[in-house]
Formats: sequence, structure tokens, C-alpha cells
Amino acid sequence: MGDVNGRNSVAWGSTELVADNWTPPTPPHEIADDSDASRAWYAEQKALHLNDEQPDLLVGMRNGAWLDQQTFPPLRYAVPGVVPEGFSLLVGPPKAGKSWLVLAFGLAIASGGRALGSIDVGPPRPVLYLALEDGDRRLQERCRQLLERDPIPERLHYMTRIMPGKVLQTLEAWLAHHGHDSPLLVLDTLGRTMPPALQGETTYSRDYRIGAALKRLVDDHPGASLLVNHHDRKASSDDFVDAVSGTNGLAGSADTIIVLARPRNQRDGQLKITGRDVPEGEYAVSFNDAAWQLDGRDLAEAAQRAREQKVTAGLGDRSADVAAYVMSNPKGVRAAEVALALGIDQATARVYLARLYDADRIERAGRGLYGPPIPPVTSVTSVTSEDVEPLERNTNNTRNTPSRGADEIPEDPALDEARRRHEDAEDASPQELAPTASSGGELAPSIEQLALGDTATHPPEGDPA
Repeated sequence: MGDVNGRNSVAWGSTELVADNWTPPTPPHEIADDSDASRAWYAEQKALHLNDEQPDLLVGMRNGAWLDQQTFPPLRYAVPGVVPEGFSLLVGPPKAGKSWLVLAFGLAIASGGRALGSIDVGPPRPVLYLALEDGDRRLQERCRQLLERDPIPERLHYMTRIMPGKVLQTLEAWLAHHGHDSPLLVLDTLGRTMPPALQGETTYSRDYRIGAALKRLVDDHPGASLLVNHHDRKASSDDFVDAVSGTNGLAGSADTIIVLARPRNQRDGQLKITGRDVPEGEYAVSFNDAAWQLDGRDLAEAAQRAREQKVTAGLGDRSADVAAYVMSNPKGVRAAEVALALGIDQATARVYLARLYDADRIERAGRGLYGPPIPPVTSVTSVTSEDVEPLERNTNNTRNTPSRGADEIPEDPALDEARRRHEDAEDASPQELAPTASSGGELAPSIEQLALGDTATHPPEGDPA
């Protein structure tokens, strides 16, 4: 079955993906896309292939001068900053709320409303929702719960069953009617339609083949977004991309990966996003009455909340309060400010700040000044508000140790007292620190000397004692 442009389509058979291993070359630049000339050119190239005649393999080659003269439309989003055009994977554990999230996206786009409570998705556009794990009644109940008093939008098209092995053809048939309207397509879930590997095919090759077929399908319709629900791996990893179930073939074929993380029986979670064209980010979200919402007025605030959650995770109440106060002051705070804000004495504030710094939870910007961790670099300004000027990290710290919670650091009264006395010296003015005749010329002892009880001063070598 050919697509609307005359290109060869990829058929998903009852148990496998059937392809003829032929990809048509790119047409000459003078042939416009989606034109009669384009369709005729593809038909000719296909005929050459079927007749075992070798087509001109370099016919679609272009040069840098041609590329430099082109003007391409900007990247389009189904949900700005979250779901761009192309093939996206939404990954999360079972029953974490993925289906609620994609349904809410679909309703917002079909009605021209807001996604995640605060993201304007633009004018209404068509949506196809393949809700293969739901029925009509459940889908109606969920739509009414999310929409409250609003009617279910007409532009939301859905199917709860499709012909076995025909998911690609189903998506392709719908795109033939709506592909020019920057639509959203949702496949929920991939596991319902994933075919087995071909004979002699590795699991990685199967995963990449399926992912590449989905990507090729949506790439033929610029502006269209395909969002595929998929379960995560049970094993944990420092890299959230590793959460994608299966091999790296599936993750590698996707344009964008979105991970929904929420502890069981907890309301708060995070959306973690990375991709070829989108800024990498982590955003705090909450699951309230089946509706996902940003924790903040926009993505920038949600990203700040996510950083706060990471800094305060696993801490005791007092440490979490101190960390949260530091996170809320991107320009940095001193122990005196923390003490005043939290109603604790200044010495205690210094100890907590030092512990949080030792645990890599906060940054040290200068003498007695602490601030939030350096935020991740973003490349798309449209999804962020004012960037916070990052605080410099003390690069003299060359420890290669894992980050610990501030409350996990063993208490050492001598070391805590050393920190207090050392930071008293750091907070002092240069005049206070300068040695004087009345002080005997002694400098403030280092923190190591204080911790070891070695407070004696030693003259430089060669000087009389």
C-alpha cells in the first residue's frame, strides 16, 4: 500500500514488519514535495527498482550552498517544550498515570486548551488516540473527569481496537486525511502491537526496525507528532534514558524520550525529557484527581521545583528546610541569613550548610556563600524564562565519591566545631583577618588544624622561632 506521496509504505504484517529493503532516494530539489511531479518521480524510481535496474544513487545529492540558501520552518510542538513533532516515547512504570497524561494531552490539543494545567497548546488540531487498553465506557468516564463540564471535543478521534498487525496502516490511513494539520497521534501502548523478531533477527534489530518504521511514518508528515506509550525497565539507572524497556534500539530510533517518574502512592513526580531537537530538562509535576499538572506556573518554575526535589530528597526535616531555603535564593545565602529565616542559631546554620555542601547538594560560591547546584544547560530559550546565573563550583574538590544525603554524613562534634570556627574566620572582613602585632602575627588556623586540635602556628622555614 502506497502513501499519499507515492512512496513505498511499510506494512506491519500479522506477526512481523514486512519491508522490501528499498528506500527511495531524495528527489531533485526542483521537484516540489507532494506534487504530481514528485509522485511521478517516485513511481519511476520504484519501477526501476522492481525491474532490477540500478537507479542513480546520487540523484538526491545536494551541496552546502543549496543548504545555506534554504529557509526551514521552526520546530513545531504538540505540547510546547514537552512533545515536539516527530516520534516520541513516553516511558513509565505500569499504573503510574501515563494513559491519563496522554489523554489529557489529546483533549487539550483537540480543544485548543492548556496541557499540564498551564501550557497553551495553540488552536484546536485533530488527534488520533489508539486506546488499545481501554473501552468506550472507561474512556468516556476519564474524558468527563478531566474536562469537568466541557464537552468531549469533536476533533478527538479514537479507536479501542484495530485489525491485528495493521497499526502502521491504521496510522497511515488517518494521516492521509489529517496529516497536513499538525496533528497528534497517540499509540497506547506499544506492547499491544509489538511483533516478535524475525527469524535470525536480534532483539536490538527488531526494536530498531519497529522504531524506525514509526519514525519514518510520522516524518512523512511535517508538523505531526506521534506519542507512543511504553513501559519502563524494572532496573534502576543514573541515566533516565535507560528506563526504556527493551534494547537501546527502540530508544535510539525515537526523536524524543519522555520519562514519567512517580513513586507509588505519591502525588508528586517528574517529567524527564531529552531528544534530538528539544532542550533536555526535568520538570516537577503532580497527579491530582487523575489530572497531571506542572508544579509551577510554567516550565521554568517546574524545572526549579525539580531541582529542589533532587536536592532535598532523603534529607531530614531541618536539612531539607536549609536546602530549600538555599534553592530559593539563586544568588546565594550566608549562614546569618539562613539562621534568621529558619529561626536557628548561626553556628547551627553553618554546620548544616557545610554538610549539604559536603554531600554535593548545594554549591559554594565564595567565602561563606552557598547557592543552588548549577542548573543543566538548555538550548531552547522559548521553553525557559530568565536563566539563573549559575554559581561556580569549587574545582579544587577532586573527590570521586557518590553524592550522599547531608543526614548520612556521620556527626563529628570536633569537625563541626572546626567548621564553625573556620567559617567565623571566613565571614570576617580582611581587616579582621590580617595579622597584627597585638595578635602576635598569627593567622586563623585551617579547618584541618582545628579538627585535629593542631592550633599551633609554625614559622616559615628559615625564620627564627
